[in-house]
Amino acid sequence: MPRKKKEETGEILNEPEKEIAKEVEEGLLNEPEPSTNADGAKLEKEAEAESLTEAEDLERIKKKLLEKAKKLQEKITSEPKTEELKEKIKIKKRTDMLIPLEDYVKSGIYIGTRVVTPQMRQYVYRRRADGLAIFNTDLIDEKLKEGIAYLSEFNPQDVILVCKRPVGWKTAEKFSELTGIRVFTKKYPAGILTNIRLPDFFENELTIVTDSWLDRNALHDTNNIHKKVLMICDTNNFARGADRIIIGNNKSSKSLGIIFYLLAKGYCKARGIDVEGKIPDLEWWTAEEERQEEVITERERTRVREGARWGV
Repeated sequence: MPRKKKEETGEILNEPEKEIAKEVEEGLLNEPEPSTNADGAKLEKEAEAESLTEAEDLERIKKKLLEKAKKLQEKITSEPKTEELKEKIKIKKRTDMLIPLEDYVKSGIYIGTRVVTPQMRQYVYRRRADGLAIFNTDLIDEKLKEGIAYLSEFNPQDVILVCKRPVGWKTAEKFSELTGIRVFTKKYPAGILTNIRLPDFFENELTIVTDSWLDRNALHDTNNIHKKVLMICDTNNFARGADRIIIGNNKSSKSLGIIFYLLAKGYCKARGIDVEGKIPDLEWWTAEEERQEEVITERERTRVREGARWGV
């Protein structure tokens, strides 16, 4: 049976018991009422509104991203295609070349040998059907520009050019005449840079080596005294010991002629050496040895005719 309160039974409650009974009654009165259907519907509406707001935000973000993607797509399609871009770059490179591409081709400067050393492989464009390696003409022009800039850092009296290959003697001597740089053709005097007891001993800062195989003595001496080397390298040359290289055919008179012509012209311009009217035309530098005299003679004849015309 349920236990009756002391008040109902007529029993007198003491003070602590009264306080406990009061707290129990207040707790029962303050107990939250169960939620009605109206409150549930309200909560559902709030949840639905919150979900709709989130969905609208996502839709808005998606729309913005789609608009951005569309703009990027339009920008990409409006830009030139890869092939067109390559062609434009190629044309610009050709216009910035030291001489027209046709002159490089005529001189045969791009024709290498059948042997390709590991150091020169990066400059080879392809191989011909006969097995000869072909230099990249853009890289030839780039290396010539670098060689001219590097050579221009030195005074003429601090530089020597060594060219033991006979096909380069005439153009090397003309290069020396225009620039004031000492040249050694035919034979390089052994020890001239290293043996202080020799009467013709002198100190230099830079040695231009035409071929590392033929001019190895000059290269060896220069490396021994820790001086700088500018080397002309064919596909079969090792660039070991060189500080800068110029790539190209170093076995042809036309090719060496065009290299010495560009070096002389660029060096004189950079150093402010007045050679107005003294540098022969490119035709002279790339002509065969027996033709060079004919070219220079024809120039002299033309000059005489022009002088006669103006009464000089």
